[in-house]
Amino acid sequence: MIDVMKMFKARMYMKRNEPFLYSWHAYVGYELDLFKAFERPMAKEDVADAFGLDEKLLEQWVVIGVSIGHLKEAGRGRYKIANAWKLPKTKGDNSSGVLLKEMMELHIPTLLHYPEMMRNRNRLHYDEEKHAGTVAETSRLLEVLAMPKMAKRIREINAKTVLDIGCGEGGYIKKLARRFPDTQFNGIEISEEVTRKAKRLTEEDDNIIVENANLWDYNPSEPFDMVMMNNVLHYIDLEKRKALIFELAGWVSPGGILSIVTPIAGNSEDPPFANVFNSFFSSFDNLYRLPTREELKGWGAAAGLEMLGIHTVIKEGGWYITQYRKPE
Repeated sequence: MIDVMKMFKARMYMKRNEPFLYSWHAYVGYELDLFKAFERPMAKEDVADAFGLDEKLLEQWVVIGVSIGHLKEAGRGRYKIANAWKLPKTKGDNSSGVLLKEMMELHIPTLLHYPEMMRNRNRLHYDEEKHAGTVAETSRLLEVLAMPKMAKRIREINAKTVLDIGCGEGGYIKKLARRFPDTQFNGIEISEEVTRKAKRLTEEDDNIIVENANLWDYNPSEPFDMVMMNNVLHYIDLEKRKALIFELAGWVSPGGILSIVTPIAGNSEDPPFANVFNSFFSSFDNLYRLPTREELKGWGAAAGLEMLGIHTVIKEGGWYITQYRKPE
């Protein structure tokens, strides 16, 4: 009976982990541009030769791809992609593959350190420069869903000046600047590498200024009609968040908007990923746990701001946009 139970449990965990194979296979295909290689029927050895890859390992990747439906046989020893709509686009094409890259190279390795961290009572250290590019690309995918809520507020108050704190590659302000050509958009970004890329990507936009600046050293000469802070709050020490919201309220013009995109700490009723995010951020000595809904409401009230609402961006990941209005 004991042996039967052991086998049952082993099979149960294997079955539960089967979906991981789909993510792993898609990540490898995205990282090595293999889905592009197999857009038309190709022999494994030809792809291995063209891309300089280990042929035996590529063969195994192809076998798995066929078994899970990412690839299909095309005759004469050739293979091509199947169900292309399920697969990530190639790099540099605003691909969902960057989410797989972040998950496989950052999130999952971090969570696998949990036993060691718990035993030794230590934390990992988040390498901002190493992961800055991937995280900035990931943030771009949130823009599609969060952008309409930002544009709505700019239109409502007829904002003439907007500040984006931690602007990344400038995705938000670039899209908004083209939609609102009479509005001046300023972005500040702490990473020098990402700042350089943001400047390059926005150099043709006359109503955008991007600066390499640390949030704590930045002192705007004039308040802005709207201040945005997207995907930054988890970098801020828990003890400093209330004071930060108070400080940012001072950067907003009377009648203006403070808009914050952030994951929010989940509870037992939220999707699993919302809770896993908190485990991930809590694993680093220079990242911090996610805010709760109650904290976001309380910080805004303490800063004298009117809460406009907390709206869903991506429910599965616990991502929300919180917006406040400063009384006139």
